[in-house]
Parts: sequence; structure tokens; C-alpha cells
Amino acid sequence: MSPAAAELHQMASLGRLLAGIVHEINTPIGSICSNSQVVQRSLEMLPALLEEGRPESLEQARRIIGVCQNLVGVDRIACDRVVSIVRGLKTFSRVDKDEPHAIDLNQHLRDTIKLTAAEFRSRVTVETDFGDLPEVECYPQMLGQVFLNLLVNAGQAIEGEGAIVVRTRAADGEVHISIADNGRGMTPEQQARAFEAGFTTKPVGEGTGLGLSIARDIVEERHHGSITFESRPGVGTTFHIRIPVRQTRSSHA
Repeated sequence: MSPAAAELHQMASLGRLLAGIVHEINTPIGSICSNSQVVQRSLEMLPALLEEGRPESLEQARRIIGVCQNLVGVDRIACDRVVSIVRGLKTFSRVDKDEPHAIDLNQHLRDTIKLTAAEFRSRVTVETDFGDLPEVECYPQMLGQVFLNLLVNAGQAIEGEGAIVVRTRAADGEVHISIADNGRGMTPEQQARAFEAGFTTKPVGEGTGLGLSIARDIVEERHHGSITFESRPGVGTTFHIRIPVRQTRSSHA
């Protein structure tokens, strides 16, 4: 490849990477925007309810405060996600030297699922079937990026109403996470190219083709695990992620 062609290739890769980052940030930002509208409407109702002072009015005010507190908690998770995505840029330049640490993986998945509420609205339901897991050593921010990408992809693959099922199990020193949807599925040709950087089944402007390629790097290179899938057109797709419960320190030197 000539120097000029190499430079153009590098610029195109950087453009796709930046587009992918914008796409990743869109979901948590959408969650924050949606929640802020609900909080604003709720707060506008409070003065009148408190001024009335009737028991039923005060009870409604307490319920509104509870809703606002819950949404603020979700926004905190969304803000952490945006920060983690920005920090995740170091992943691709291999600057991130942090050691993996143990987390509650089921809770990590619950937090990630909360971020998809604004993306899915009531159109897609997310069901969970979590097994008993030991604490898992991982890079939480990177793994959260994988989960968020797979969940958003699953929701976008569902036309109209549908469901996503997230399961976790532990066996033989590793954890198995599966994310299944009942969406449109992939053709054999699409399946063969699924992890290819730049390939996407989404319409122009809706996908960068980076998500699965990056997910594979995070799972296989950073966590020494595996990511596979099975898909049937018109039936749906299930992704399987398997990572060791403990990461070998020597591999992160």
C-alpha cells in the first residue's frame, strides 16, 4: 500500500471510529434527555399538590418524588456510561493499563439494561434469567460497551413489538452470557460477515459496522473469552459471550 493510500485508510478508519463513538453515546444521552422531561413535568406538578395539603395530594407528591429519585439514579448510570465510553478510547490505542477487577456481573447487566429503556420505550421488553455467579474479574467499562451494543442491536433488529432475553450462567471456571432477540435474524451471507469491521445490516446512517468487531476484540483479546452467535432469518439471533471468572495477570503485563 502506498503512503497516500495508507493515510487515506487511516483517516477512513478514524472516521468510522468516531462515528461509532457517537453511536455508542447516543443511547445514554437519549436516556438522560427522556428522563429529564419526565422529571421536569413531575416537578411542575408538585407545588400545586403540596399547596392543596390533602392526604391524597401529599401521597401523590410522595410518589412523584420517588419516581424522580429513581430517574436520577438511572441518569447517574447513563453519565457513568458516557464517561466510560470516552475513557474507552484508550482501549483502541492500548493506553489503558488498569488491572481487571472483580464485579457483580448480573448487576452490571441490570445497569446496562436500564440504559436501553429510552431506546426501546414500551416496544421491546427485556427479560432476565440470571444464574448465581461468583464475582467476575473483568474490565467493567469495556464489557459494558459490549453488552450495550448487543442490546441496542437486538432491539433494532426487532420490527414492531418484541422481546430480548438475557441469561447468565456459571460453569467450569467461566461465565456464559446470552442475549437473544426475536427479531429479523441474519441471512447466511450476513452471518459470514457479522464480525467484519465496517459491515452492517442497518440502513445507511444507522450503523457504522464497528460494534461487533470491537465487541470481539474486547471479549477475545482483553478478556480471553469467546463471542459466538446463532441466527435464523425471521426467527431471531442469540449472541453467546463466555469469559473466564478469573483473568491471568501475566497476560496483562
